[in-house]
Amino acid sequence: MSVELRRTLSLRDLIFITVGTVIGSGIFLTPGGVVRDAGSGGMALAAWIVGGVLSLLGALTFAELGAANPDSGGLYAYLKEAFGPLPAFLYGWTMFLVIGSGSLATLAAAFPRYVAAFVALSPATSAGSSVVVIAAVTAINVRGTRQSADVQAVTTALKVAVIVLMAAILTASGGGASRPGEWWPARVSPTTVMNAVTAMIGVLWAYEGWQYGTFSAGETIDPQRIFARGLIAGTTLLVGIYVFANVGYLSALGVGGVASSNRVASDAAAAALGPAAGKLVAVVILVSIFSAANGTILTLPRLFFAMARDGVFFSRLAVVHPRLGTPVAAIVSTALWSTVLVLSGTFEQLLTYVVFMSWLWFALAAAAIFVRRRRAPNAHRPFRTPGYPLTPIVFVAAALLIVVNTIVVKPAQSAIGVGFALLGIPAYRVWRARSR
Repeated sequence: MSVELRRTLSLRDLIFITVGTVIGSGIFLTPGGVVRDAGSGGMALAAWIVGGVLSLLGALTFAELGAANPDSGGLYAYLKEAFGPLPAFLYGWTMFLVIGSGSLATLAAAFPRYVAAFVALSPATSAGSSVVVIAAVTAINVRGTRQSADVQAVTTALKVAVIVLMAAILTASGGGASRPGEWWPARVSPTTVMNAVTAMIGVLWAYEGWQYGTFSAGETIDPQRIFARGLIAGTTLLVGIYVFANVGYLSALGVGGVASSNRVASDAAAAALGPAAGKLVAVVILVSIFSAANGTILTLPRLFFAMARDGVFFSRLAVVHPRLGTPVAAIVSTALWSTVLVLSGTFEQLLTYVVFMSWLWFALAAAAIFVRRRRAPNAHRPFRTPGYPLTPIVFVAAALLIVVNTIVVKPAQSAIGVGFALLGIPAYRVWRARSR
């Protein structure tokens, strides 16, 4: 059996993976909460822009790391090279058990909520539809990376086109429901700034997943040339889509209407196009969720494949199918564990404990750029992070600020999350001993 993945992903694929994996249901639901937290439409838009810029700073940093080390595993590979195998393993440990698999479980669990717009579902059929979503994207990805990338391209293009068209219609047909001049507070004070910072929590969750494309660097064609371009272009496109969508919501509903809505996309579409538009939005969200789930299962298992190849995870997960060219065991294992999380109903609670750890890993992985530059200052770099060292410094500082803020605000949950990650240390020692 082959142990190498085939390089089949193009620049277009990387862009669609980045955009499609991030846009799930968040942009259709979270803007109302962001406006409530921010206290005004303008400060909410500022939060979406700042969150996008922060994600772009991370993408610019990881673009240099990935172009220089275009291997499967993404952040895992960067952490291993800079700080050794244990921190890298702990990252993969939390991604498999909760963060990554939990994200797939969250998408699958959200799917039946929008199917219910067309047909009533019992708890059993609701759970069954979640399992079907995971099974469907798993089957697509087992069959081949090329096939999965094509599905990702079609579903992502469809949902982006609809979101942009809807945002344009909402902006044009707002009828003065909320004029841009009314979006901003009369005076910007420290309180309004802190409100915007609080609103960043929902914003950053909606942007979560832009880094997943790094996991598939080992399958990218000519990665030194196109990897950085794909990651940066995809993240930049995301920022534009999110900001434009929010302008549309505010134009159609006004600041008060958005703030009072928990289903802002449906409510905005109904206000502009009539009640029947709500079902159209439900269809778009279903496509969006499926696309995000497909992008997750297309990329995430490559992290576990890399761990297994290094001898620190189940060895079977390092096997690549000789005909299909996919890491079948890694894909199926990810899907099975995500299914367990969905059916157990515990994934949402687990995510609250460990999701802040994502930002600790972001900070450490981004800091790897300083280690690499110091160790090999004259090494060839196919892509250099613009604005170095300020770009990674700002990203690392912001990521650490998020971690510290979470620890201060939610010390008990943070302690549980850190403890959960540290439980990986004995597991790491067991796998290392077995691989010797």
